[in-house]
Order: sequence, then C-alpha cells, then structure tokens
Amino acid sequence: MNPNALAAREALRQFRVIFGAVRQHFQAVEKACGVSGAQIWAMAALHQTPGMKVSELAQALSIHASTASNLLDKIEKSGLIRRERNSVDQRVVRLYLTDAGEKALGKAPQPLTGILTHALGQLPDEALSRLNQDLATLIAHMGEVNTQYAQKPLSEL
Repeated sequence: MNPNALAAREALRQFRVIFGAVRQHFQAVEKACGVSGAQIWAMAALHQTPGMKVSELAQALSIHASTASNLLDKIEKSGLIRRERNSVDQRVVRLYLTDAGEKALGKAPQPLTGILTHALGQLPDEALSRLNQDLATLIAHMGEVNTQYAQKPLSEL
C-alpha cells in the first residue's frame, strides 16, 4: 500500500476518534443533566455573561442567530432560562438562567463548552492556523459541501 493511502487511513482513524469522543461527551451531558451539549454550552455562556442578547449568544457559540433562537426555545420550554425585555426598549431581549438552569449546569460534565471546542482552544496559535488551512484544503477536495453546517452546533448535526 502506498504511503499516501496509509496516511489517509490514519487521518480517517483520527477523525473517528475525535467524532467518537465528541459523541460520548454529548451523551454524558445528556445523561447527567437532561439537555444537549449545545444547550449546556449556551447555558454556560449565559452563566458567565448573564443578560446576553440572542445575537451575542450566537456569536459566542459560533452559530447562526436563528439556530441560537431555536436552541433557546428548547431550553426555555424546559424552564432552564428566562427571557426579559427591557422596559425602555421592548425589542431588546436579555437572557438569564433560572435556578433550575443553574442546577442543571452544575450537574454537567466538564468542559461545558464541549471537549472539541475546549481542545481547540488549548492549541497554540501556529497549530490552530495550520489546522484551519489543512481543513480548508480537505473540504475543498470533498467537492460540493453544505457550508451552512458550519453554523450549527455539533450536537445537532
């Protein structure tokens, strides 16, 4: 077997390890606190910065604002967050964790941002830059891809 095929197989194995670990972490989050990994990440962001707007939360999670809004709808129905409107400008909606949300967040396994997001944040700048370039090259070789997936949490793909 040629060296390129061997290296490609090893890269595929490493992707499987990454995806498997991410899936396992999401399952542990769901089991521990009854919400998805993306929901816990959103709740962690609200815990860290109470009163965020939906657009600010979307930016913090690197997702589309409509995706964030849908995510928040699910969390709100579970009674884990609340939305408050400013009396001066009723268009501005601020987001806060409820007591139940704080309790659920306390049960969640670490890291609250998810293991992949956490691990990427630990990489040196040079390694992250190389990784981004190499992943862009890989995506280019895949042909027609739906780039809208970049705006969705991994737990929802």
